[in-house]
Amino acid sequence: MSLETAFAAYETVRHRLPGTVAQGASSIIARTLADVAAVYDAFLLDAFGVLNIGETAIEGVAERISDLRALGKRVLIVSNAAGFPHAALMEKYTRLGYDFAAEDVVTSRRTLLEGLKGREGLHWGLMATRATGLRDLEGLDLTYLEEDPAPYAQVDGVLMIGSAAWTEERQTLLEDALTARPRPVLVGNPDIVAPRETGFSIEPGHFAHRLADRTGVVPEFFGKPFGNIFDLAFTRLAPMPPKHRILMVGDSLHTDILGAQAAGIHSALVAGYGFFAEGDAHAAIQTAGIVPNVIVTRP
Repeated sequence: MSLETAFAAYETVRHRLPGTVAQGASSIIARTLADVAAVYDAFLLDAFGVLNIGETAIEGVAERISDLRALGKRVLIVSNAAGFPHAALMEKYTRLGYDFAAEDVVTSRRTLLEGLKGREGLHWGLMATRATGLRDLEGLDLTYLEEDPAPYAQVDGVLMIGSAAWTEERQTLLEDALTARPRPVLVGNPDIVAPRETGFSIEPGHFAHRLADRTGVVPEFFGKPFGNIFDLAFTRLAPMPPKHRILMVGDSLHTDILGAQAAGIHSALVAGYGFFAEGDAHAAIQTAGIVPNVIVTRP
């Protein structure tokens, strides 16, 4: 998928995303986060496009985080990473050279698990890759949704957390089953795409929006740009700084920047890596009308 196609896909589903919040007609242009460090007390960092591209750490970011901490800043990861158990993510960040406490990594997977409280006793169909395992999810009654059509008709609802192994055949089975009998669909990763070393991968949000268009079942989304993940992140900030002193740093207008606006905090778009690494972020900002407080070339 090209950048233009990915951007258009997000624009097409704007009616399901939070609305834009005016935060000024223009952005502060900075080279790195160091240039705006004095203005903020807490930094919420996206992962893909800010910490890493696929399995490769972005050079210099680990040192930038150390510098921010040395200034007394709180630094958290806030990521739509639903496909992997929390322990596996922690192992990945350590491998990439990042030093975060487990409670400072706030993911859409954890946000989804919070949203499942009070829904005990339900049998869920699971969009996920078997190889990633079920750590964090062991207490749920789950059945993988694969090629057997029977579970699609039997489950009480659907959890969409990972799409690496998802196929068009499975998507058709799911759409047909929900058309015949609508049930709740909970999406643990609202991303439509994610930047990788060789382009964009297709994420659960892509299939969730297609499902909504074709079945009329409106999914519940957990993760950026929706407020539930920011509410969870705010519980990790104690004492909580004033919202205008909290900066969400990400590479995507429609998840990181729009989500920060809806949550009432400031935002910084990384223009040199991730979503806009090969594109014109400024033109996209004008087209979408989603204006970050800050634009940095790199974290």
